[in-house]
Amino acid sequence: MSQSFDIAVIGATGTVGETLVQLLEERDFPVDSLYLLASSESAGSSVPFKGRNLRVRDVADFDFSQVTLAFFAAGEAVTRSFAERAQAAGCSLIDLSGALALDKAPCLVPEANADALQGLTRPYSLTSPSASAVALACVLAPLANQLGLRHVTVTACLAVSSLGRQGVKELARQTAELLNARPLESRFFDRQIAFNLLAQSGDPDSEGHVALERRMAAEIKQLLGQPGLSVAATCALAPVFFGDSFSVSLQVESDVDLPAVLELLRTAPGVELVEEGDYPTAVGDAVGQDAVYVGRVRRGIDGPRELNLWIASDNVRKGAALNAVQSAELLIKHYL
Repeated sequence: MSQSFDIAVIGATGTVGETLVQLLEERDFPVDSLYLLASSESAGSSVPFKGRNLRVRDVADFDFSQVTLAFFAAGEAVTRSFAERAQAAGCSLIDLSGALALDKAPCLVPEANADALQGLTRPYSLTSPSASAVALACVLAPLANQLGLRHVTVTACLAVSSLGRQGVKELARQTAELLNARPLESRFFDRQIAFNLLAQSGDPDSEGHVALERRMAAEIKQLLGQPGLSVAATCALAPVFFGDSFSVSLQVESDVDLPAVLELLRTAPGVELVEEGDYPTAVGDAVGQDAVYVGRVRRGIDGPRELNLWIASDNVRKGAALNAVQSAELLIKHYL
């Protein structure tokens, strides 16, 4: 592109923020000036970009009128504190935290609903969905019209990096303690995560659902353009540093034509189909990759209108940072 843009990344010192900056460089995003922002605790540190170390500034002191587009990758509280200021300054934004209402900042996964930008006005406000919803949308979008989705059941086995660096450090510490036969003390999680599987990824509400489960369900419905779709979601925490895995069961309107489903997945943008006889894993396939991997594609045991899938995706790279950058690429190509 001949035009370049002044860009801000809020949360630039976090796991997702650093990956986002790396991808801006890898994909040769048309950046003129890049402003890296974080809390006062992280201000003063530096992040590499195109051979230079860029100093991180305090987001509280930043004038958003200096930039055309801002990525919010620092959590819900930060988005709630500064998104309105950014919009008032005429700055478009892409939020990765889920803090904004979806009717005001619609979800965007370019492989699934690139037309979501139509009808929006400047400054644009978009949501880059949860990493789980991104992975699911990439796989389900090409199937939705063909099969006629009625009900989606998903069990998400989430990497501890979904909770940031603290989750990664805690799993590493617990693993080291156990391997060295030392007493285990849980600090970040409420119990042992090393060599274990935790049945929920947060505090449940009065009905037993955690916030991410509700967020994922709402985002999938919007991304697929099916507000009436029935979605059942369970988010568990796995003792894995990076890379999410999903067991998905679909109830559809007509008998599943498995060869047609496989062909749709082979040609779906952003999807890598692992053929029969093999299956994808987060660590072995997805981590560090830009594709969402899908395998174990099969009809239900007892129902011809059931389709079962296994999905693996890099939650930090593909699910968070790359989707945000791809959304920005779409935005600047057609709308800014």
